[in-house]
Amino acid sequence: MTDRGEAFERLLGIMNELREKCPWDMKQTMESLRHLTIEETYELAGSILENDQPEIKKELGDLLLHIVFYARIAEEQKSFNIKDVIDSLCEKLIHRHPHIYGDVKVKDDEEVKRNWELLKLKEGKKSVLEGVPASLPAMIKASRIQDKARGAGFDWEKSDHVWEKVMEELNEFHAEVEKGNPKKEIEAEFGDVLFSLINYARFLEINPEDALERTNRKFIGRFQYMEEATAKSGKKLNEMTLDEMDTYWNEAKKVIA
Repeated sequence: MTDRGEAFERLLGIMNELREKCPWDMKQTMESLRHLTIEETYELAGSILENDQPEIKKELGDLLLHIVFYARIAEEQKSFNIKDVIDSLCEKLIHRHPHIYGDVKVKDDEEVKRNWELLKLKEGKKSVLEGVPASLPAMIKASRIQDKARGAGFDWEKSDHVWEKVMEELNEFHAEVEKGNPKKEIEAEFGDVLFSLINYARFLEINPEDALERTNRKFIGRFQYMEEATAKSGKKLNEMTLDEMDTYWNEAKKVIA
């Protein structure tokens, strides 16, 4: 524990020096750091998907730097400091884990999640959905909304019922397209399809964001393989027929699963 404490103190010392001596660090504000923090978070997420442990360690360090940076700026503004951040977090964790730090009994992780949401309501929140950031990407937001609703007990009982809902939404979407209805109405039905699919993925314990990102990466790999293969053959993709491209695409699928 001493080594960890010393490492953290070293980081805080370096942050203080940078803030006092480095022209770039001195210039930063919470607002200027915001987009960089988002970028670092996505870089960490990418490293986790790749299971690249050295990169995960590096990206965690970058995020930790941002945390102490924000806390240092807040300290300068006499708002709060890093100790306040840590103390607040510790108190929240203790309060929201009464099955560890109190006499509450739970039977599984689902009950822990339900208790977590109920405790937040007791803390003054009017809705369990208040904890879902408005700025989240739509797919992640849908997952979090559904997860929080489940924590409050609002959920389907069986995955079969969810799949029936998916098929119902697909049929409604297709009907809107076939009718040639206005784009706004078709878009609304398409949104319902996506929301229901994300819900079904949750029942299968599939993270839809991770699943789609893996598919994105797979498509990129196959497409780039196809580009390289056609170039070696002295051909250009934009001059080929779809049937000709399919030959290279099927080859790419065998190479990149």
